[in-house]
Amino acid sequence: MPNYKLTYFKIRGRAETARYIFAYSGIKYEDNTIEMMDWLNVKQSLLFQQIPILRVDDTVLNQSTAIARYLAREAGLVGRNSLEQAQADAIVDTINDFMNMFPWTEKNPAVKEKIMEDVFANKIPLLLDGLNQLLGDQMWFVGDSVTWADFHWAVCSITLTNLNVDILHSYPKLLALKERVEALPKIAAWIEQRPKTPL
Repeated sequence: MPNYKLTYFKIRGRAETARYIFAYSGIKYEDNTIEMMDWLNVKQSLLFQQIPILRVDDTVLNQSTAIARYLAREAGLVGRNSLEQAQADAIVDTINDFMNMFPWTEKNPAVKEKIMEDVFANKIPLLLDGLNQLLGDQMWFVGDSVTWADFHWAVCSITLTNLNVDILHSYPKLLALKERVEALPKIAAWIEQRPKTPL
């Protein structure tokens, strides 16, 4: 088994799907959290000046989705065949497309508020309608067992509901999926122990 070291801020953010996979699979890793005050110094030492990164023995992986996808493969959470793997990938990439529409780095409050209103009014309903159709009456998004796509939805839905508490009220199936993931014993244990942060 390789030695894993995951480096990110002390928030859920872009590393949380990987942490869910680690928790669920029982794969041991070092959760190396960076304090904001140390970020500028750490940033200069990184190839692309971005986190999260995952060190696998002497190899460094960047890009949160690539990290989570790699860990999901190692943990058997990508689907049972090539088509299911592609379905899981598509769900994760689609969620990311919509989450990236939020003005995370916008400094102007008025501009930020306007973009947020547009995203919630015109973009997120499209995402939720589509995910709701993909889920249908199944327990999980893909096939008959949990995949990393379910984990990614559960993680991102926390952010959505933190930004708009009512956003999932019209999507009980998607809310139930989030709760199903969070009720998995090892995921529940991780949620109980992780730092309580807004993001």
